[in-house]
Amino acid sequence: MQPGGIDGGIEDLYQDILLEHYKSPRNHQLLQDPDLSSEGFNPFCGDRVVLTAKMDELGQLSGVGFLGQGCAISQASASMMTEVIKGCTLEQVKHLVDQFKGMMQGKELSESEKAYMEDLIVLEGVKKFPIRIKCALLAWSTLQDAVSDYINNHNV
Repeated sequence: MQPGGIDGGIEDLYQDILLEHYKSPRNHQLLQDPDLSSEGFNPFCGDRVVLTAKMDELGQLSGVGFLGQGCAISQASASMMTEVIKGCTLEQVKHLVDQFKGMMQGKELSESEKAYMEDLIVLEGVKKFPIRIKCALLAWSTLQDAVSDYINNHNV
């Protein structure tokens, strides 16, 4: 089978999106004076993600940035995550984290849930490789920690 094209499968498309985010990560910088920040590290493989975000006066994430190192899956997942959460409220972020974690644990998503997750749905294929699930979840766990810290520190 040839990559892409008529003979290519959906896996080729997914791989292209992952590689694009890995090679050219979005929001690949740390923000100055962030409202939310956290660092995640997977000691088993060495993947690392540092996440920063700013809140606007409406309670939405107005800016998101990350730096990291590690495998293509961990870094692409972080890049894709930052694109999807920009403009979200903390409640929306918590919902997305729950949906993403559920998807990685094998939960079937409805069509509307898949549409809501946008390009993140391409990471669903990672669940076929259980050892790589932690790679895809690293940025999301880091985001969850950042949101929890923010909520606890600001009595939200």
